[in-house]
Amino acid sequence: MRLSEFEMDVLTRFWEHGKLTAPELFREMGESRGVTYSTIKTIVDRLEDKGAIRRVATEGKTIIYSAAVNRERVRKPLVQSFVRRLFGDDRKPLFAQLLRDEKLSDDEIEFLRQLVDEAAKERS
Repeated sequence: MRLSEFEMDVLTRFWEHGKLTAPELFREMGESRGVTYSTIKTIVDRLEDKGAIRRVATEGKTIIYSAAVNRERVRKPLVQSFVRRLFGDDRKPLFAQLLRDEKLSDDEIEFLRQLVDEAAKERS
């Protein structure tokens, strides 16, 4: 599923809030994005066409939507595409960037150690 940055921002709101209407999204995002209600509604319609959100109820003429896909389904191909575009087949610079230039917490470093250990065990 290919999503624009704006579509991702809207979909993230559904993951955070559960159910939303286009007017609620407009109140939450319209001014900060500098867009009109019709722009928000267009994004909602595109996300519905792509199967990322679905209609779950109506209140009068207002449609209530919720996410139809979970974060992992969207995140995995996006991360894979991003890594491939930026680093190609050599992911060492990615690991170096994370470990040298990012301020990782002790908990995050321990998590990475566990992932490396698991990957090493799977190769054995």
